[in-house]
Amino acid sequence: MTTPSARPQPESLKDLFFSFTLLAIQGFGGVLAYMERELVERKKWLTRAEFVEEWAVARTMPGPPALNLSIMVGSRYFGLRGAIVSVAGMFFLPSFTIALMALAYARFGTDPHVIDALRGMGAVAAGLFIATGLKLLTALKTNPLGVPLCLVLACLSFVGVALLHWRLVYVMFGLGGLGYLLTYLKLRGNP
Repeated sequence: MTTPSARPQPESLKDLFFSFTLLAIQGFGGVLAYMERELVERKKWLTRAEFVEEWAVARTMPGPPALNLSIMVGSRYFGLRGAIVSVAGMFFLPSFTIALMALAYARFGTDPHVIDALRGMGAVAAGLFIATGLKLLTALKTNPLGVPLCLVLACLSFVGVALLHWRLVYVMFGLGGLGYLLTYLKLRGNP
Protein backbone atom coordinates (compact mmCIF):
# COMPACT_ATOMS: atom_id res chain seq x y z
CA MET A 1 0.00 0.00 0.00
CA THR A 2 1.34 3.43 -0.88
CA THR A 3 1.69 6.13 1.72
CA PRO A 4 -0.47 9.24 1.48
CA SER A 5 2.58 11.40 0.56
CA ALA A 6 3.51 9.14 -2.40
CA ARG A 7 0.37 10.05 -4.37
CA PRO A 8 -1.87 13.05 -4.94
CA GLN A 9 -3.36 14.63 -1.86
CA PRO A 10 -5.36 17.76 -1.04
CA GLU A 11 -3.28 20.85 -1.77
CA SER A 12 -4.67 22.78 1.18
CA LEU A 13 -7.48 22.95 3.71
CA LYS A 14 -9.32 25.12 1.17
CA ASP A 15 -9.02 22.35 -1.44
CA LEU A 16 -10.34 19.85 1.12
CA PHE A 17 -13.27 22.11 2.05
CA PHE A 18 -14.37 22.76 -1.52
CA SER A 19 -13.90 19.13 -2.55
CA PHE A 20 -16.24 17.93 0.20
CA THR A 21 -18.67 20.77 -0.44
CA LEU A 22 -18.96 19.72 -4.09
CA LEU A 23 -19.36 16.08 -3.07
CA ALA A 24 -22.09 16.91 -0.58
CA ILE A 25 -24.18 18.99 -2.98
CA GLN A 26 -24.07 16.21 -5.58
CA GLY A 27 -25.23 13.55 -3.15
CA PHE A 28 -28.96 13.44 -3.72
CA GLY A 29 -30.09 10.04 -2.50
CA GLY A 30 -26.65 9.20 -1.17
CA VAL A 31 -23.15 10.42 -1.79
CA LEU A 32 -21.34 7.06 -2.01
CA ALA A 33 -21.15 6.97 -5.81
CA TYR A 34 -19.80 10.50 -5.98
CA MET A 35 -17.33 9.98 -3.14
CA GLU A 36 -15.86 6.88 -4.72
CA ARG A 37 -15.50 8.56 -8.12
CA GLU A 38 -14.05 11.77 -6.70
CA LEU A 39 -11.71 10.38 -4.02
CA VAL A 40 -10.49 7.28 -5.89
CA GLU A 41 -10.75 7.92 -9.62
CA ARG A 42 -10.52 11.67 -10.03
CA LYS A 43 -8.42 13.02 -7.15
CA LYS A 44 -6.69 9.71 -6.29
CA TRP A 45 -6.52 10.63 -2.59
CA LEU A 46 -7.42 6.99 -1.78
CA THR A 47 -6.90 3.72 -3.59
CA ARG A 48 -10.00 1.64 -4.27
CA ALA A 49 -8.96 -0.84 -1.55
CA GLU A 50 -8.45 1.99 0.95
CA PHE A 51 -11.82 3.46 0.03
CA VAL A 52 -13.56 0.12 0.61
CA GLU A 53 -11.77 -0.39 3.93
CA GLU A 54 -12.47 3.13 5.17
CA TRP A 55 -16.08 3.03 3.93
CA ALA A 56 -16.57 -0.20 5.90
CA VAL A 57 -15.22 1.49 9.04
CA ALA A 58 -17.31 4.60 8.38
CA ARG A 59 -20.44 2.40 8.15
CA THR A 60 -19.78 0.87 11.57
CA MET A 61 -19.38 4.22 13.33
CA PRO A 62 -22.33 6.21 14.67
CA GLY A 63 -23.60 8.90 12.32
CA PRO A 64 -23.85 9.21 8.55
CA PRO A 65 -21.18 7.11 6.80
CA ALA A 66 -20.36 9.82 4.24
CA LEU A 67 -19.70 12.29 7.03
CA ASN A 68 -17.59 9.74 8.89
CA LEU A 69 -15.55 9.08 5.76
CA SER A 70 -15.01 12.79 5.20
CA ILE A 71 -13.68 13.07 8.76
CA MET A 72 -11.33 10.14 8.16
CA VAL A 73 -10.00 11.59 4.89
CA GLY A 74 -9.57 15.08 6.33
CA SER A 75 -7.80 13.69 9.36
CA ARG A 76 -5.53 11.53 7.19
CA TYR A 77 -4.06 14.56 5.45
CA PHE A 78 -4.40 17.46 7.91
CA GLY A 79 -5.14 15.95 11.32
CA LEU A 80 -7.85 17.52 13.48
CA ARG A 81 -7.99 20.67 11.33
CA GLY A 82 -8.61 18.55 8.25
CA ALA A 83 -11.38 16.62 9.98
CA ILE A 84 -13.11 19.85 11.01
CA VAL A 85 -12.74 21.42 7.56
CA SER A 86 -14.09 18.27 5.88
CA VAL A 87 -17.17 18.31 8.10
CA ALA A 88 -17.66 22.01 7.41
CA GLY A 89 -17.48 21.28 3.69
CA MET A 90 -20.04 18.52 4.00
CA PHE A 91 -22.47 20.84 5.84
CA PHE A 92 -21.99 24.44 4.70
CA LEU A 93 -23.54 24.76 1.23
CA PRO A 94 -25.74 21.65 1.48
CA SER A 95 -27.44 23.08 4.56
CA PHE A 96 -28.51 26.17 2.63
CA THR A 97 -29.56 24.05 -0.33
CA ILE A 98 -31.70 21.81 1.87
CA ALA A 99 -33.34 24.81 3.52
CA LEU A 100 -34.24 26.27 0.11
CA MET A 101 -35.50 22.91 -1.13
CA ALA A 102 -37.63 22.50 2.00
CA LEU A 103 -39.24 25.88 1.34
CA ALA A 104 -39.86 24.94 -2.30
CA TYR A 105 -41.25 21.54 -1.30
CA ALA A 106 -43.60 23.13 1.24
CA ARG A 107 -44.93 25.31 -1.58
CA PHE A 108 -44.95 22.82 -4.49
CA GLY A 109 -44.70 19.37 -2.84
CA THR A 110 -48.25 18.32 -3.72
CA ASP A 111 -47.83 19.10 -7.43
CA PRO A 112 -47.98 15.81 -9.41
CA HIS A 113 -44.99 16.87 -11.53
CA VAL A 114 -42.87 17.38 -8.43
CA ILE A 115 -43.96 14.02 -7.01
CA ASP A 116 -43.06 12.26 -10.27
CA ALA A 117 -39.71 14.06 -10.45
CA LEU A 118 -38.84 12.91 -6.94
CA ARG A 119 -39.75 9.32 -7.80
CA GLY A 120 -37.45 9.53 -10.81
CA MET A 121 -34.62 10.87 -8.65
CA GLY A 122 -35.08 7.93 -6.29
CA ALA A 123 -34.65 5.46 -9.15
CA VAL A 124 -31.52 7.23 -10.33
CA ALA A 125 -30.06 7.22 -6.79
CA ALA A 126 -30.71 3.47 -6.52
CA GLY A 127 -28.98 2.91 -9.86
CA LEU A 128 -25.95 4.93 -8.75
CA PHE A 129 -25.75 2.96 -5.52
CA ILE A 130 -25.86 -0.39 -7.35
CA ALA A 131 -23.30 0.74 -9.96
CA THR A 132 -20.90 1.89 -7.25
CA GLY A 133 -21.31 -1.36 -5.35
CA LEU A 134 -20.47 -3.34 -8.48
CA LYS A 135 -17.46 -1.14 -9.18
CA LEU A 136 -16.18 -1.62 -5.63
CA LEU A 137 -16.28 -5.40 -6.07
CA THR A 138 -12.94 -5.13 -7.88
CA ALA A 139 -11.32 -4.37 -4.50
CA LEU A 140 -12.17 -7.92 -3.40
CA LYS A 141 -9.38 -9.28 -5.61
CA THR A 142 -6.83 -8.19 -3.01
CA ASN A 143 -8.87 -9.19 0.04
CA PRO A 144 -7.08 -11.83 2.15
CA LEU A 145 -10.25 -13.94 2.41
CA GLY A 146 -10.60 -14.25 -1.35
CA VAL A 147 -13.54 -13.41 -3.56
CA PRO A 148 -15.69 -16.53 -2.89
CA LEU A 149 -15.73 -16.14 0.90
CA CYS A 150 -16.29 -12.37 0.64
CA LEU A 151 -19.27 -12.99 -1.64
CA VAL A 152 -20.67 -15.54 0.83
CA LEU A 153 -20.41 -12.97 3.64
CA ALA A 154 -22.02 -10.32 1.41
CA CYS A 155 -24.90 -12.65 0.49
CA LEU A 156 -25.43 -13.62 4.14
CA SER A 157 -25.53 -9.91 5.03
CA PHE A 158 -28.09 -9.26 2.31
CA VAL A 159 -30.27 -12.16 3.44
CA GLY A 160 -30.04 -11.09 7.09
CA VAL A 161 -30.94 -7.45 6.48
CA ALA A 162 -33.18 -7.48 3.40
CA LEU A 163 -35.03 -10.78 3.74
CA LEU A 164 -34.96 -11.67 7.44
CA HIS A 165 -35.14 -8.02 8.59
CA TRP A 166 -32.44 -8.43 11.21
CA ARG A 167 -31.16 -5.25 12.79
CA LEU A 168 -28.20 -3.89 10.89
CA VAL A 169 -26.08 -3.59 14.02
CA TYR A 170 -26.41 -7.34 14.69
CA VAL A 171 -25.48 -8.25 11.14
CA MET A 172 -22.53 -5.86 11.20
CA PHE A 173 -21.16 -7.11 14.50
CA GLY A 174 -22.01 -10.75 13.77
CA LEU A 175 -20.87 -11.16 10.17
CA GLY A 176 -18.42 -8.26 10.39
CA GLY A 177 -16.87 -9.85 13.47
CA LEU A 178 -16.73 -13.18 11.69
CA GLY A 179 -15.06 -11.56 8.68
CA TYR A 180 -12.58 -9.81 10.96
CA LEU A 181 -11.77 -13.05 12.80
CA LEU A 182 -11.34 -15.04 9.57
CA THR A 183 -9.09 -12.34 8.11
CA TYR A 184 -7.03 -12.19 11.30
CA LEU A 185 -6.58 -15.97 11.31
CA LYS A 186 -5.70 -16.03 7.63
CA LEU A 187 -3.14 -13.23 7.95
CA ARG A 188 -1.70 -14.72 11.13
CA GLY A 189 -1.16 -18.02 9.34
CA ASN A 190 0.44 -16.27 6.31
CA PRO A 191 2.95 -13.67 7.59
